[in-house]
Amino acid sequence: MTWGMKPGVRTFERMGNLPKRLRGELEAEFLVRGAVLVVRQGSPRESAEKFLLELGDGHRVETVLLHNEKGEHTICVSTQVGCAMGCAFCASGMDGLVRNLMAGEIVEQFLFAADHLAETHAAAGMAERLSHAVIMGMGEPLANLTNLLIALDIITAGLGLGARKITISTVGLPVGIQRLADSGRAYHLAVSLHAAENGLRNELMPVNRQIGIRAVLDAVGYYFEKTGRRVTYEYVLLAGVNDSVRDARRLGALLRTENALVNLIPFNPVPGVEFRTPTAEAVANFAVELERLGVACVVRHRKGEKLDAACGQLRRRKGTEGPRD
Repeated sequence: MTWGMKPGVRTFERMGNLPKRLRGELEAEFLVRGAVLVVRQGSPRESAEKFLLELGDGHRVETVLLHNEKGEHTICVSTQVGCAMGCAFCASGMDGLVRNLMAGEIVEQFLFAADHLAETHAAAGMAERLSHAVIMGMGEPLANLTNLLIALDIITAGLGLGARKITISTVGLPVGIQRLADSGRAYHLAVSLHAAENGLRNELMPVNRQIGIRAVLDAVGYYFEKTGRRVTYEYVLLAGVNDSVRDARRLGALLRTENALVNLIPFNPVPGVEFRTPTAEAVANFAVELERLGVACVVRHRKGEKLDAACGQLRRRKGTEGPRD
């Protein structure tokens, strides 16, 4: 592992095998870490921690650490400042897309999390290594795929996080899915579906108007043929919108011939968004109906609701930009 990838090494002064004079010269001209922490919510003892990081140009992105009872740590990474997809229930795109993150800015989120784990969890006698990564923070990963793949190549080589421990989430951009399949990487793919018919999906995810569900499923089929990896479908349950047993039957009919796993996600409330969280009964009934139709599903239990855990909430509440030089 190079010094620049070693957790906890935030300055050149920590690189003890370099001559002291050289360390001073490097410190005067370069940065080991460029992102600056603006806000941290949660703690190492909680199930989730959220960080608002300021980049070199003053723009801000969110990074999340999720902790489980097994001592595993999953990082949720952003790929863009803002988002252009405009999903009706998501805070990330409420202010539109500002720009793609550079590969180094994506890498910095991993390094920040690795630093944090090394400094806080090790001190508390807890596991201190990243175990998994999900690329489903702010932005659409496949709209910034070139930079993302560069970043993940660096991370898998430098931090020892295996490709099979990384999941890339997308709204379902067919060209991007095909590019990812052809890249030869062994990452998991998760597709945000949220509706089983185009009319409702158009309302919830405006990008669907230019794509359509069939094109998404065809691209997923191509991905499975190329990689042999089962795709996960993300489905946010919105009370009174897409959470009925009838909705479950439509979804089951759409996916029962697919080699798919459905990840059911009860909506996490977002200020300014009118959707509501479904009842526990509605969630359970939806899951039972899917399984009755032969579609595998799991319910994702929400973590960190009290710390603005939904993508983009913390950035909007604390301001999208900081002071600039």
